[in-house]
Amino acid sequence: MTKILHGLTIGFILLLFSTNIACEKNEKIKPNVLLIMIDDLNDCIETMQGHPQALTPNISKLAKSGATFVNAHTNAPMCGASRSSMMMGVYPHHSMNFFQARWYDNTVLKNTRSLSEQFRMGGYQSIGTGKILHHLKKENWDHYENRADYGPVVFDGNNRLAHPDVPLPFYDIGSIDGSLGPLVNLEGRTTAEGKPIQWIYGYQGNGTKPMRYVNDDNRDPTPDEQNAIWTAKKIKSLARKKLEKPFFLAVGFLRPHTPLIAPQKYFDRFPIDQIEITVKKQNDQQDSYLEISYAKDQGFALQLGKKMFNQIAASYGSETEGLKRWTQAYLACVAAVDENVGQVLDALDGTHLKDNTIVVLASDHGFHMGEKDYLYKNSLWEESTRVPLLMRVPRVTKPNSKISKAVSLIDVYPTLVELCELPNETKKNEQGHHLDGSSMKSLLENPTSESWIGDRPALTVVFAGPLYKNMPQKQHYAIRTDRFRYILYNNGKEELYDHQNDPHEWNNLVLSEKNQEKTLINMRQQLAMMLSPIELEGLKNKNNK
Repeated sequence: MTKILHGLTIGFILLLFSTNIACEKNEKIKPNVLLIMIDDLNDCIETMQGHPQALTPNISKLAKSGATFVNAHTNAPMCGASRSSMMMGVYPHHSMNFFQARWYDNTVLKNTRSLSEQFRMGGYQSIGTGKILHHLKKENWDHYENRADYGPVVFDGNNRLAHPDVPLPFYDIGSIDGSLGPLVNLEGRTTAEGKPIQWIYGYQGNGTKPMRYVNDDNRDPTPDEQNAIWTAKKIKSLARKKLEKPFFLAVGFLRPHTPLIAPQKYFDRFPIDQIEITVKKQNDQQDSYLEISYAKDQGFALQLGKKMFNQIAASYGSETEGLKRWTQAYLACVAAVDENVGQVLDALDGTHLKDNTIVVLASDHGFHMGEKDYLYKNSLWEESTRVPLLMRVPRVTKPNSKISKAVSLIDVYPTLVELCELPNETKKNEQGHHLDGSSMKSLLENPTSESWIGDRPALTVVFAGPLYKNMPQKQHYAIRTDRFRYILYNNGKEELYDHQNDPHEWNNLVLSEKNQEKTLINMRQQLAMMLSPIELEGLKNKNNK
């Protein structure tokens, strides 16, 4: 009997010991990460109220289950520079990757671990599809399914063209930025020269695979739909087996990047005669300096933004009608991508993985809808820099949280590093660069906090052109605090906006109110501090006046 009791006692102790070990192991299980990137998405989603007619129930559902950063900004309002900065965690002025150059040709960035590489090094499996970085390097991932695909586009056998129903002169802008409208049956349709046209997948360098479209019920899936389907299947597959490694899974959706083409059903949700266009102030651009702050032949992106605005008005008979067409197409594409997001989130939330998966949804930059007579990205105003940024972190975020502190995409990398307990050293060697941002974990835990470890303005840079390719002191910069936006162009011109009293940035206080001198000096100092030791051309002698 004593032997039996002794044996039971030892067994019980062993059971407790093994249970404690199991509990310890469970506590140390690292979270998975699902990163959803959306291209050119501004505040036209329900939770940011950028447009009263936006329909984004799936993004809204995510926001209600987690936290929304309502004052989040890009660090460079162009796809290439923004994404490389976010995914490497390095400010553009430190890498000098200011525009659309390939990040893997950049000395600093190629010697710094990307987010996917950092997760791989930390014991994760890294999986991707769609557009995450502007330029893909598959070897940085364990598996990458689909390259970025800007289709569907129209093809005449030799050239990619704009949507056939787009009138001149907007049509001549081209197959990407000059193209908008619903998918239509192109059977029997030709160009003005008599060439038959068809829908294709892909863009230059990615082939010309045909995309079949008869009607919305009889067609091939769009590239975004393909990525949503693949990602949902991948999540379900991961959920069915015991994970040997946690996963970092990234999916990038193209819409609402141009061409603004989506199935007809999404356009039907926004009847053209009911469309509300952006609220504008007449001659709003007259107290701003973007147009005059580019050296001759250095302002391609600026020229495109002005050209798109002017030509869409000319093509549809008036500014109002042109912006209605643009807004309808943009909202249709946002609604389409929202359904893609919903498909991915439904797959995740339908499995046990939901309870241990961090979800991040972000856009690379915003987009103007005609404000300041501008129809593009790549400006230093709010419409171009402000981005949706949502995070749902199991056991950390509170449902329907809203965080108003100024943050930027540079802070995403260090936040995920801390949440997933990864090393924060990201340099491959001395030619690389350390993380520039700060972890936002404390804000996720306490959304109404008055301060946080990264409490400084959100910094954005606009490329001043090839003439200044390797000259950070010659670029155009903006900082956004919790209340103010300050812009400094490289010719010394300045803009200052008070978002507490002027959320549309209609009133440049540099010109209109002399009692803002203290604020102006403070903003100059904050910008100089963030860029130190770079001596900006536009700041020379200003604070000594």
